[in-house]
Amino acid sequence: MGRIVVKFGGSNLKRAEDIANLISAVRAYDRPLVIVVSALYGVTDMLKEVLTGVVRDKELIFRLKSTLLEEHKQILFSYVNHAIIRQETLFEIRGRLDELEKFLFGIHLLQEAPEAAEDRVLSYGERLSSLLLTSILNYKAIECLEALPEEIGLFTDGIHGNATVNYKKSGDRLVQNLRPDTTYIVPGFYGIGDNGKVTLLGRGGSDYSAAAIGYCIGAEAVDVWKDVEGFMSADPKVIDGANAIGQLSYMEAAELSYFGAGILHPRTFEPLSEAGIPVRLYNITTFSGSLEPVSIVSGLQRQAIGIVKSVTWTDDVGILRIKGSGVGIKPGIMAEIAVRLNGCRINIKSIITAQTAINVLLSRKDTSIAADVLLEGGIGIAVEMERIDDISLVAVVGDGILHRPGIAARVFGAVSRQHINIRIICFGASDVAAYFIIPRGDCIDAVKAIHQEFFHENN
Repeated sequence: MGRIVVKFGGSNLKRAEDIANLISAVRAYDRPLVIVVSALYGVTDMLKEVLTGVVRDKELIFRLKSTLLEEHKQILFSYVNHAIIRQETLFEIRGRLDELEKFLFGIHLLQEAPEAAEDRVLSYGERLSSLLLTSILNYKAIECLEALPEEIGLFTDGIHGNATVNYKKSGDRLVQNLRPDTTYIVPGFYGIGDNGKVTLLGRGGSDYSAAAIGYCIGAEAVDVWKDVEGFMSADPKVIDGANAIGQLSYMEAAELSYFGAGILHPRTFEPLSEAGIPVRLYNITTFSGSLEPVSIVSGLQRQAIGIVKSVTWTDDVGILRIKGSGVGIKPGIMAEIAVRLNGCRINIKSIITAQTAINVLLSRKDTSIAADVLLEGGIGIAVEMERIDDISLVAVVGDGILHRPGIAARVFGAVSRQHINIRIICFGASDVAAYFIIPRGDCIDAVKAIHQEFFHENN
């Protein structure tokens, strides 16, 4: 029997009563697990807010400690009625909060937050939740051990803020330290660089933590518990009649995650696709005791009847348009742009070129900094740089989307009938996805039109 890595995110940890659902889900497996947990809901945002303000106001530290202690104490006391266990767990929670306080005071004294200190501070949300849940599960007769990444050997490349797991170095250590006969509670979101310092795996990185551990120990599956119906044909909060997607390929799920369907971290599928380990998604709000996934991501490629499986979008996109005669064919200019932006840790989402313009797609928050970096010293023959921020990216995803005649015509026909102007189209960069850029105010109308085209019962 293979191991199963089970991940519970912050959406499973919003209220004290949510822990009861988590306990029921863990019991349903009736086998040793590797459980990866996120911080309690809202805690990471709280830590980020304090990081921003602590340089000026050290009183934020004391208010943060008090709030975090009370939140975790409330959940502990809701599930643990044993006075000594309560006392011991609170002692450990206070110890971790004292560690957090020292780092925050250091940042206050330095009047800045070094990358290493920032990563360490933000990791405490997961460190607190893993300690809390280990105590509760043991009290509920689910024997388990807490396993911190620095103890079990989850190593990264050492890049702060958005690290990559070093699978070669982590593999043997994780197999050795995560015994198959024991249930472990692992705080997600971070790993350890070669220098022993904490490095975050990016926002939503607990999914990536679970996938990396699953790959390294040769897991049977990676199970992710959410409070939604897995992957959908569109966001059900916006689109009436959105359908659940039961089966997706790794590529389809990765593209959906990358283009804005915030179900899983986009990098979750990198290691698992290589090893053929499925990702199974469960909805904890509808859990009734039976382990029945709402979506399964695997190597199985199954085309939908209309080819398109989902339409998604994101507003977190901006364009830096670099203009100049012949700029699109100037040798070395792409490398120059990439090197400069990489130097300030800016990720390029995509590049679309023409003879007289290069369109660099970035996260909207990065466009201003990127413009300054590229303007400093100039870029060869470029004569003008334009920032475009008031836009959205809409993506359609489905295996076979590039090879079925008429799909593009249906997508863009549906959009054009809403009199929406398309600014940029990218069709062919991925085997399973196509995307286009439109004015932000038209985004929802475009998504509704595409969903109607492909998912209405008469189509």
